[in-house]
Amino acid sequence: MNYKKTLVASLLAAAALMTPTGATASPDGEKPITFEERRGETVDAFEGTFMVPENRNKADSRQIPITYVRFPATADNPGAPIVYLSGGPGGSGIRTARDRRFAMFMALRAHGDVIALDQRGTGASNILPECVSKEHVPNERQVSDAEHVAIHQAALKECLAFWREEGVDIAGYNTVENARDLEDLRRHLGAEKITLWGISYGSHLAFAALKELGDRIEKVVIASAEGLDQTVKMPARTDAYFDRLQAAIDTQPGAKAAYPDIKALMRRVHAKLEAEPVMLDVPLRSGGTAPYLFHRRDMQMVASALVSDPGRVAQLLNLYLAVDAGIMEPLAGLLGRFVVPGEPISMHAMSTAMDVASGMTAPRKAWIAEQAETALLKDYLNFSYHYDGVAPELDLGDGFRAKPVSDVPVLLFSGTLDGRTYIESQRESVEGLGNLTTIMVKNAGHNLYMLSSDVQDAIDRFLRNEPPAAPVITVELPDMAPRR
Repeated sequence: MNYKKTLVASLLAAAALMTPTGATASPDGEKPITFEERRGETVDAFEGTFMVPENRNKADSRQIPITYVRFPATADNPGAPIVYLSGGPGGSGIRTARDRRFAMFMALRAHGDVIALDQRGTGASNILPECVSKEHVPNERQVSDAEHVAIHQAALKECLAFWREEGVDIAGYNTVENARDLEDLRRHLGAEKITLWGISYGSHLAFAALKELGDRIEKVVIASAEGLDQTVKMPARTDAYFDRLQAAIDTQPGAKAAYPDIKALMRRVHAKLEAEPVMLDVPLRSGGTAPYLFHRRDMQMVASALVSDPGRVAQLLNLYLAVDAGIMEPLAGLLGRFVVPGEPISMHAMSTAMDVASGMTAPRKAWIAEQAETALLKDYLNFSYHYDGVAPELDLGDGFRAKPVSDVPVLLFSGTLDGRTYIESQRESVEGLGNLTTIMVKNAGHNLYMLSSDVQDAIDRFLRNEPPAAPVITVELPDMAPRR
C-alpha cells in the first residue's frame, strides 16, 4: 500500500466531510463591491465573471462572459449557493436584486450565498448588438393580421442574418446552453451543489437544469411556472383566466357594478375596432404626436401585455371601459410610453432566440391555432407562436420539451389570478417531479414573491427541510373598480 497516497486521500475525504455542501472559497476573478439597491441601501458583495462557450456544439466556439453578483451567506453553516434565475427571457438578475426583490436576496443569505445571475445575453453578460430591422408596421392604414405577421417574420429573418454577420452564433442562445452555464457556474463557485430560485422563464430554465444537472441541484424554488412545452400559451386557458378574474371582481361591489361581464365588454370593444379602427394621436417622448390607426389586433396585444397581475388588469379594464365609451386619450397616452408609430421593428438576440428555440410541439401548435379562432386574445399572448418554422435550425426539438422527471425537492408558488402562466398549466408542468411542494397564493398574479411575508416564510421553511405552514396563502385583492 502506498502510505503517502492513502494519507492524502484520507485527508481529502476528511476535508470534504468538514466542508458544508455550499461552502465556497472566493472564486477566481471576483472583486469586492458595495452593492446599492434603488433606494440607496448598500451591502457588501462580490462581482464575478466567468467565460463559457457561446455554442457548446462547436469545438471552435468563441467564449462569452457570464457575470454575477454574490451576496455572502450570513449563516454559520451555509447550504448550497442559491442562484436567482430571472424571467423574460431577457431579465437581469443583478437588476432584479437592485430593484423590487432586494429584500428577498438579503433574507435568503440566511441559507447560503445568494447569486444574482445575469444569464447569457442579458444585463452585464450581454455582448450582443441589438437589431434594428428595415421592417415597420404601417401606422396610418389598416393592416391585416396576416400582413402584420408577415412583416414581423421578415424582421426576424433580417435580424438573424444581421446577428450572424456580426459574429454572433445565434444557435447558442437557447435554454439548454443557459442551463449548462449553471453547471459552469457551480464549478466556478467551487460548490458541490446549487439551489435554484426563479420565476416565469426562470422556472423554464430550472426545469431544463433539472434535466441537465440532475443531483447537482440541491433544491428548486419557483413561482409562476412555465413548462418546457409552454413557451406559447393556450388561448382557451387565457379565456378561463378571465372567468377566474370575473369571479374575483364579483367579490367587490363597485367593481362588479362596473364590470358585470368583462368578457362581453372585451368582445364588444374588439368588434367595434374591427369594424372601424380609430386614428390616435400618440404622444412622442421627444415631443409632439404621431398618428396611429388603432385596430382590434392592437387592443388584443395591449391586453396580452397587461394581464399578468390584478393591479395591471385593473388598468386594462379601465382602458376597455374608456374605448367602449369612445374615449381614446388614455389609450393613446399608454401607447406613447412604449410605442413610436412607424418606428422600425427592433429585436434583442437573447430574448428572441430563447423563445424561438424552446418552440412548441406540433400538437400544441394545432391546439393553439384551433383555439385562437374564438379566443378573446387570439394568439397574441406570446408572439413567438408566429415565428414557428421561420428558423427551424434553432429549434431544440421535442426531446427538450419533454417534462423533467426528478426527485430533487421543488417548491412551487402559483397565483390564482396569474394571467400569463395559468394554474392548470403550472400543474401540468410539474407532473414528473416526485418531491414537490405546492403553495397556492390566492388573489396573486404572476409577480407574487413580494406580496406577503408568508411567501418568504414558506421559502425559509422549505430550505430548512420543514413542511409549509399552510398550502394556501391569501393576499388582498386590489380594488378593481374603475379609477375616476
